[in-house]
Amino acid sequence: MSWQRSTANGAEAAPGLYVGNVPISGLGSGTDGLLTPQSGPGVCRICFNLIDSGSRFCRACLVGEHHLDVVVPISYSVSGSGLHREIAAYKRYAEPFVGYAIRDLAAILECFLVLHELCLGAGQLFDLVTTVPSSDRRRDRHNQLRRVVAELVPTVRARHRRLLTPSGVPADQRAFNPARYQALGSLRGQRVLLIDDMWTTGASAQSAGAVLRDAGASYVAAVVIGRHLNVQYSDNRRRLELLPRGFSWDNCVVCQLPT
Repeated sequence: MSWQRSTANGAEAAPGLYVGNVPISGLGSGTDGLLTPQSGPGVCRICFNLIDSGSRFCRACLVGEHHLDVVVPISYSVSGSGLHREIAAYKRYAEPFVGYAIRDLAAILECFLVLHELCLGAGQLFDLVTTVPSSDRRRDRHNQLRRVVAELVPTVRARHRRLLTPSGVPADQRAFNPARYQALGSLRGQRVLLIDDMWTTGASAQSAGAVLRDAGASYVAAVVIGRHLNVQYSDNRRRLELLPRGFSWDNCVVCQLPT
């Protein structure tokens, strides 16, 4: 996928907004590998994981700390799906597919943020946009997501800043630990959009959110390309079968919430 024309006001889609040669209005449920996240019974109220219908939160969100004003996954990333494979390819620099994966993920981010930035921002645009760094300093020097957002997502690239850096403190990737990151300056009063590629337990994004808040950010929202769903885990296969199929650019998990 590649971008032909785009808008950058974050308010609504323009008639000339395309992914490849296809207008976004024509993508609909035919968007390969994407599945619209759901809200409501059987879905975690924070990260939109699939859970038992009598629960409000998944285990990770129940025991973890929360420093993000809102978490918005663009799609479920179901193990083995097209989206899951593309995220894995770009993370692993898997040639010859990495170039296609990078372009596709950038296009997904651009299309979604053009349509839904105001949803994430509670009716306002963000002052700054940043990405969740790697906890490992060596790996973070070549952070693919940072390059994607800074270079390939037109609607936010002028506002992209590197706000966080790895501290070098050893950290369990699955455990909340703000000490793994350091802020690169004061963010007093700034509204920050934090972008990540995948949400599994949310530990990295919540840790990054805590550091941004400590640096003075007044509002921090997280958008993630894929909310990981392992169909081999627990009762996830059955839960997944109960979800409506398909994907729509028109709605995000914030749009779905009752007013």
